[in-house]
Amino acid sequence: MDEVRYHFLRPEQIVARRQKCPVAYIPLGTLEWHGLHNPVGADTLQAEGLAILCAQKGGGLVFPSLYYGESRVESLMEANAGDRDLIAEKMELSPDNFSADKHPFTATEQAQNYHRLLLHILAEVESLGFELGVFVAGHYPLIDYARAAALHFNKRRYSRYQGMLAWAFLDYMLIQDNYDCAGDHAGGWETSHMLALEPQTVDLGTLPPKGRELIGVAGEMAPQEADADFGRETLEAAAEIAIKEVEHRLANRQAYQGHGNSLLEGLWKQNKS
Repeated sequence: MDEVRYHFLRPEQIVARRQKCPVAYIPLGTLEWHGLHNPVGADTLQAEGLAILCAQKGGGLVFPSLYYGESRVESLMEANAGDRDLIAEKMELSPDNFSADKHPFTATEQAQNYHRLLLHILAEVESLGFELGVFVAGHYPLIDYARAAALHFNKRRYSRYQGMLAWAFLDYMLIQDNYDCAGDHAGGWETSHMLALEPQTVDLGTLPPKGRELIGVAGEMAPQEADADFGRETLEAAAEIAIKEVEHRLANRQAYQGHGNSLLEGLWKQNKS
């Protein structure tokens, strides 16, 4: 398929794709424990893979993934998991490395800094001629930050009437009604995605027999049951819905301009014949 990653393209290639579909996907993730069997970049790699799939199937461009900047003291396995001491032991680190007093910024300051960073990214994408900027959250807690930044950005008078519209989504939230195992942490859902996207990074051989306790893993589907075909199925299902959301926003911008309306989802269903 054609290259869709913005940073891999020459100016004339960017212009051609942007004119055809002026949407920019921005994958958001982190570096976090995802079991002994998955890479620590699993969240970001999933977001990037899904963003690329959306752009390949529906048009648009994918911006470089963001691995940094989010809170390192909240909503993080190394900092907050009940078995964080075991995670630290496996990483040969001290659990104290993730204590709040080891960081230069408080939890609130880290959240505020990340919010500003996301706003800055949206403004950069807007300046590059896009009509819609879409955050694709891979690390689940980041969907709240992404939505907050999108709402804030969409309230700007320039963006609201002349510039770019922003939206944010998370893979499993788009399709959770269709899968009883949708969304997990390093379980069968995420591990299936990794087997579909980056199989060379996954080692199921590190897992104990099914039923035994796992470190830093949670979900309805055991990682031992992970399957690349299932991963591809769920990624494609999420991409299909995301593309419909994107297409509706591009064609019906006014529907998302009212107060609190920019994050509405499912409006495309009203136009189905």
